[in-house]
Amino acid sequence: MRRVFPRKILVVEFKAKGKTTQYSAIDEAIRTVQFVRNQAIRYWMDNRGVGQKELYRLSKTLRAEFPFAKTLNSSACQAAIERAYSSIARVHDNWKKSIPGKKGYPQFKKNCRSVEYKTSGWKLSIDRKQITFTDKNGIGKLKLKGTWDLNFYQIEQIKRVRLVRRADGYYVQFLVDAENKIDTKPTGKTIGLDVGIKEFYTDSNGHTEPNPKFYRTGEKRLKFRQRRVSRKKKGSTNRKKAINRLGRVHLKISRQREEHAKRVARCVIQSNDLVAYEDLRIKNLVKNHCLAKSINDAGWYQFRKWLEYFGVKFGRITVTVNPAYTSQQCSNCGTLIQKSLSTRTHVCKCGFVLDRDWNAAINILKSALSTTGHVGTWVKDRNASGDSTSTQVGAILPEQVGSVNEESPP
Repeated sequence: MRRVFPRKILVVEFKAKGKTTQYSAIDEAIRTVQFVRNQAIRYWMDNRGVGQKELYRLSKTLRAEFPFAKTLNSSACQAAIERAYSSIARVHDNWKKSIPGKKGYPQFKKNCRSVEYKTSGWKLSIDRKQITFTDKNGIGKLKLKGTWDLNFYQIEQIKRVRLVRRADGYYVQFLVDAENKIDTKPTGKTIGLDVGIKEFYTDSNGHTEPNPKFYRTGEKRLKFRQRRVSRKKKGSTNRKKAINRLGRVHLKISRQREEHAKRVARCVIQSNDLVAYEDLRIKNLVKNHCLAKSINDAGWYQFRKWLEYFGVKFGRITVTVNPAYTSQQCSNCGTLIQKSLSTRTHVCKCGFVLDRDWNAAINILKSALSTTGHVGTWVKDRNASGDSTSTQVGAILPEQVGSVNEESPP
């Protein structure tokens, strides 16, 4: 198996403060990036087999042909080309891996929300509390509001700068090449986790973490804001304001879910040397329309992402286990006991009685511990935020490797 080395990328985020004209310039830059990316996708569709070099040449052609594309920094146009090529490369990778179902065919962007600069097109102030975008797009100087201290890093460590538009304003993200590992003492503890809908997770010790159900709690407010949007005339200013208010509610729920997953994952990782959990395919699970809303509200994907991130940061081992029969198998004698989702108690012929999720968590931990000497890597690209790595039972790798992902609030 190919050795995967970590990418040390830390994403540092600030709120951007500027004038209305500057925000309009950011929107124009985002539209330009969307245009360049979509043109690259169209060029690839018409000329199958073209590579990244040909798409870079297309970027030069677009900048020469369209004046609005020339006002944007050339590195931002190159970053847009790289976004397009990453979606194209994903299709080829999925075909090579024989992934069933849809292969993620490149789609045209309709609502792009960010523009990314490389090492040119921007300049930080001496106190690192302001950033000036030096291209001809007219963004100018923006104030940076946040708790991070950029003076801790050298300018050479900042590999990219990203402007992000959200419902509550604009943000500046710095992608910093920095070590983000903490040395911790071993705890001598191992744990297996079984995620669920009723409880956020149940561990192999019988502890349960309650599911906050942020979406269900805010659903009444969402419906109210959605009705406000539907009553406004399409294309009107009032409709845009109503859409923005609806987006703010969605953003708040998303942040609550992300912060909860981050907090719980950090506690789990710091308290255990090895954490085992199921290798769930969320995309397949949400095809069940009766449970799709509850599964998405639980935030299992975010929880797994932060487990892997903190596992690398604190030097802990995270192991994924095949979820097949973890709920059906008896953790005491190994007998398979068929039961429906509504059956919440495991009752075995050997006389062993236990909560269904607790029994599954014990099976997950046993499966992980039985092959901890033969573990491999599970790698998934996450755009510019780095590769996320966990170990998966079944292959051989001498040590767990991974990369530092972003720890800034969404």
